[in-house]
Formats: sequence, C-alpha cells, structure tokens
Amino acid sequence: MIRYGLIGAGMMGQEHIRNINLLQGATVSAVADPDDTMRQLSLATATEAKGYADPDEMIGDDLCDVYLIAAPNDLHAELLQRLMATDKPILVEKPLATTTAACRDLLSIARGRAAPIWVAMEYRYMPPIQRLLQAIDQGAVGDPRMVSIREHRFPFLPKVDDWNRFNARTGGTLVEKCCHFWDLMRLVLKSDPVRVYASAGVDVNHRDERYAGGIPDIVDNAYVIVDFENGTRGMLDLCMFAEGSHWQEFVAVTGPRARCDALIPGPARFAPDGAPREAEFVTSVRALKQEVREVVHTPAELLIAGDHHGSTFYQHERFLDLVRRGKGTPEVSLADGYWSVLVGEAAEESARSGQAISLVGRGP
Repeated sequence: MIRYGLIGAGMMGQEHIRNINLLQGATVSAVADPDDTMRQLSLATATEAKGYADPDEMIGDDLCDVYLIAAPNDLHAELLQRLMATDKPILVEKPLATTTAACRDLLSIARGRAAPIWVAMEYRYMPPIQRLLQAIDQGAVGDPRMVSIREHRFPFLPKVDDWNRFNARTGGTLVEKCCHFWDLMRLVLKSDPVRVYASAGVDVNHRDERYAGGIPDIVDNAYVIVDFENGTRGMLDLCMFAEGSHWQEFVAVTGPRARCDALIPGPARFAPDGAPREAEFVTSVRALKQEVREVVHTPAELLIAGDHHGSTFYQHERFLDLVRRGKGTPEVSLADGYWSVLVGEAAEESARSGQAISLVGRGP
C-alpha cells in the first residue's frame, strides 16, 4: 500500500483524492491545508486520512510514502524545497513554479537527489492525447512539422482567497493554464523552443471583479506562436470565455503524410445535460484525400472523478509504477517543468511588450 501525503486540499487536490481512491494499492493517509473548509471536504473523500492545517506538522509525523503538492501555484517552489529534504518521491502539480528563476533554483537543489520528482502534466495522459502520440510514433503523419492547439473553455473558477485571479500568484494565464500545451508541443516535436510571440488580452472575464488583492490582471484570450530549434512550430488559440464549445481542446499535429487530431470534450459538469462525452481521434490522410474518425473511450468512472478526461488517474498509475519499481526516471522531469514555465513566461512578456521573445541559451 502506497500512502500519499497531500498538500493542498482545494479543487485539484480533491480530484487527486477521487482518482487515488480508484487505484489498487494506494491511499491518501494525510491531507494538509490551512483552509478548514477545503480540508474537511477532502477528508470526507479521503476517509482514512489525518488532517493537518500545517504541512510541516504532516511532514514531521512521517505517515506517508510519497508526497503530492496541489497547493496554489505560488507555494509550489517553497513546498517542494521543504519536501526535497525528505527521501520520499514527490508529485508536484503544474506549473513547477511561477517563474523560471524559481524553477532554476529547484533544479539546482534537486541535483543528486535519489528519490524522483514528477511534474504533473496531466494532459499527456488523456486517452485521446495518448492515441495521438501513438499515431505519431507509428509514423502516421511522417515527421511532425506543426502542432496547432485550440482551447475554448469556461473561465477560471472561484478559488480560496481568489488566488487564481492574479499574475503574481499564478504566473499568468499563459503559465498557469497553458504550461500543459507548451509541454505537449515540445513532446510531439521532439525539440526545444527558441522563440515565442504572443498577442493576448483581458477582454471579457473578471473585468468587474474586485478583491482585497486588487483588480484581476490575468488574460482571458490569446494567440501564441512558438518556434522550435528543429524548424518546426506550434500555435495556441486560447479563449477562456467559450464554455459553450462541444470540444474544449482540439490538438492537431500535421506532417507531410497526414494530419492527426485529438478532439477532447469539456468536463461533464459543464455539459448542457451534465453527461460525460467521449473524445474522438481523426486522421486526415493526404494521399487518400479522406479522414478516418474513431471514438476514444474513457471509462465513465474516470470521467466523473475529475475534469481532465481520465488523465489524473492514468498519470497516477505511471507515477506509482515508478515508485514501486524503486528506480528509473520520471516521465515528466523538473527540466520538462522548467521548459513549460519558460515558454509561458515568455508568452506573457511578449503579450505585454508586443515583441517576439528569444529563448536561445535559456534552457535548464
């Protein structure tokens, strides 16, 4: 039995608990969060767990085999530094940190650490994305030249202390939300990014909101172009006020032979009828001038357990396999986490300045 210690009992922390409950041989034994309401909601799901207001007290009690960080973004770096002093495996939610400077510090501190640190890039493990990656590996598109990602979705949801309304706490929308997409581009194109250009705005969401921390400053729509070292390129089309869209994410990879698309619906709770919907995978073959469509099935219990189309469950399966083997390297490393923050940070800078941002020489 692998015992998880969860730090951060909010919306994403509760999704992790629901998915860990579906795994064989895993349990949440401790939950730490200073917010009593969130902590009690999590403990109602993690029924065998002990609750803590202070994560240091939880760490000191040493009830856990692995740690999971699901706290607000601006707390990731400090919490990870504290946990790296233990000899336990760590799964840290995205983004790794809110700035590349903090990511670099974490990379430096982690050198020589034996226990793995895995950055939670859940989107890699969505069944339609896994089907897309399989097709690419099998040569369906030839050498991928372009990755186009569209996410048209619902606005950021309310969070404790409204932390997700401010760039200072999130790293900005193009870090907080979009680090998944920079990671997917780099994974598919097998190259590191060298230049980022973005146009973004605050046009619809949160404009009339006011908090003790001030006026929300996160962007709610953007176009971003990323050039890669091997001559390939990626593009993101982001809209955070399009919750009526049937497909929340659309990921297209194009090469000389074909284009392959992963079509991913939004969470069931935001569907008009509240029912889970299946993803689809489409291959458009140039030589045949036709497309082939297939449904990508995800078990209903996984669709209900979270908002990420089963990916949280499948990610935990892979993480636990690494933990049980006691050797090997994480599929999503600290360096991967660094690159995703670097591109997002550059996109935020580009949107403010109107200039393309070079990433040459800025790798980890």
